Amino acid sequence: MSGPQPETKRGRKGIAVGTLLMAASVLALLRPAPVFAQETELRGEVSESAILADQQRKARQLRAQGSQDQAAQTAQAADDQTLANPYQPESPGAVPDDDQPAGAAASIFDQPQAADDPFADNQTPARPRRPSTARLRAADAKTKSDTKAADKQKVKKKPGHATDSTVSTASTAATGDKAAPAATDDDGANRRAVTIDSVDRQKLDPGAERTGSIDGQKVKPEDDPFAAPGIKVGTFVFRPTLEQGFTATSNADGSSGGRPAVLSETALRFSATSDWRENSAVIDGYGLFRNTLSGQKINDARGRIEGQLNVDLDHELRAIAKLGYEAAPESASSPDAIAGVTSQPLRQTVDGSLGIEKDVGKMRYTLTGAVTHDFYGDAKLSDGTVLSQKDRDSTLYSATLRTGYQVSPAITPFAEVEAGRRIYDLRFDSNGFERSSTRLGARAGLELDMDEKLSGEFSVGWLREAIDDDRLPANAGPYVNADLKWSPERGTIIGLTGRTTVESTTTAGQSGDLLYSGRLTGERQVRANLTANSALGLDWRDYTGSDGHDLILSAEAGLTWWLNRYAGLTTRVRTEKLTSNLAGRDYVANSVYLGLKVQR
Repeated sequence: MSGPQPETKRGRKGIAVGTLLMAASVLALLRPAPVFAQETELRGEVSESAILADQQRKARQLRAQGSQDQAAQTAQAADDQTLANPYQPESPGAVPDDDQPAGAAASIFDQPQAADDPFADNQTPARPRRPSTARLRAADAKTKSDTKAADKQKVKKKPGHATDSTVSTASTAATGDKAAPAATDDDGANRRAVTIDSVDRQKLDPGAERTGSIDGQKVKPEDDPFAAPGIKVGTFVFRPTLEQGFTATSNADGSSGGRPAVLSETALRFSATSDWRENSAVIDGYGLFRNTLSGQKINDARGRIEGQLNVDLDHELRAIAKLGYEAAPESASSPDAIAGVTSQPLRQTVDGSLGIEKDVGKMRYTLTGAVTHDFYGDAKLSDGTVLSQKDRDSTLYSATLRTGYQVSPAITPFAEVEAGRRIYDLRFDSNGFERSSTRLGARAGLELDMDEKLSGEFSVGWLREAIDDDRLPANAGPYVNADLKWSPERGTIIGLTGRTTVESTTTAGQSGDLLYSGRLTGERQVRANLTANSALGLDWRDYTGSDGHDLILSAEAGLTWWLNRYAGLTTRVRTEKLTSNLAGRDYVANSVYLGLKVQR
């Protein structure tokens, strides 16, 4: 009986301890506590409104972090205590919340705090989730005032350099610092949507210095600030020039019997250049009108218009087409001038050509066909009668073949042959001579292409036109042609032109003559608005079938002073002298011109 008694006592003690533990557990479970499961990641689906409210709260917290105001810091600390463990998404790449303390983890097994007891006497009342609007406005005003004060202490930088605030803002955004999202414009923006261009969408700092403008850059001066700007007409750039002035001359018509006069001269010149991508076209023209104000009676007009079209064809072929028209009265110094007339007959010329060019290696081939038609108006005699000039109308057909070899891109020697036929509208002239003729020529020359330094060509050879009438000798002689431009320095252009012309005639018993014309011109840009020009001329006329000849010398100098880009004053002086071994042909003419030139 006495043996098992101790074991009974120990069993009873164990039962008592177990009962106490069970009672303590029941009391612990019956104690009220907040439902921590609602703040953990174990909760179910969350509504969109809850997520949006959470994002807005975090944006307000980030704005409060950038403020130096003590009240804003207090509001931030209060917001951080509202929830210990807010909702965190589980999607890959999600950005962790900055308001989650490192290493903090909520659990339902955490020891309840005294503040969690709703029945505690010293419980701190819960703060609202949204801080007051007045406090936020005060924080923003404080931040702006501090920013302006800091900007005033900055050292001024050169134009075009970024300010310190700009650099710091860009650096913060680039390094992903937490302060960068605080500069977002929208209060409720999603901080997880910050992209690489977020810094571009930030508000401008009103205290930052402005970057230097492009207008302040040094502009390259124009090569010719007084050149005509031109007018855009379709696909062409049209540049017209009008010149009006007065000429005082000692020989109004440039003849052996010419008298002094004061003339009004009006000159209209224009050029039109295409603005095409591949092919090109150029149109040039001029018109000159003279009327007597006092002295010898002069009332004439002359002009010319010509165009050129360049077209690239297949198989490395290039086509060059030209067309022109010219009208001018017969010169009083011409061998065919008619004496005793009130006005010389009007000579009109229509000319055109078509050329095909092809390059084969370094060989250059060009075939050109040309047509020139001359027709004359009637001459009005001083007695009132009219003298027909139809027997002088003629058409010249010609073909020229040129072959060249390109020694270098700058030098290309060439040789060419020419064959043609001149046909008069009337087989026999008024004196019974058959004036039609056959044309043959050969020459050699050199093409130069050194960009703006030296360009053009010159050639020499022999030319012959055999007249169908056996009673008349052929017009034959050396042939010279030149068209060169040389620029020894910028602003200076020297030109040399030469031409050989067969001048036919219907004078009884005469075949005509060969006229050699040469011009040496110079143009110098003294200043941007002052241009000087000069010219020297030499003409030699050799009469066929006789030893008669004419020598014509001329010189000219002029200045143009541009008032602006569109108007300028121009003046020139000119002298011309003809010396001949034929009677009644010598003359001297001197003239001075002053006028106004306008251009567009």
